Amino acid sequence: MSVERQWYLYLLECTGGSIYTGITTDVARRFAQHQAGKGAKYTRSRKPLRVLGQVAFPSKSEALKAELATKRMSSAQKIAFCAKLEQPET
Repeated sequence: MSVERQWYLYLLECTGGSIYTGITTDVARRFAQHQAGKGAKYTRSRKPLRVLGQVAFPSKSEALKAELATKRMSSAQKIAFCAKLEQPET
């Protein structure tokens, strides 16, 4: 029986005021990758400034579903969503 890792949905504030949404098992590591230009293509051209928020999920499947739903939100909705979240330590 395999033990599943905890997955996180995370939102980053990027240059130009845009918001990037992704999933990972380690938000701090992934944020560092994005800042180093080794993350998603989107964040290579829009440098991430800070982590706006993160939410833990028990499985990758649930995190992916949440990511899809979040990516469908407007920027204003994402900001309101992040305001309700506990701020991460980065």
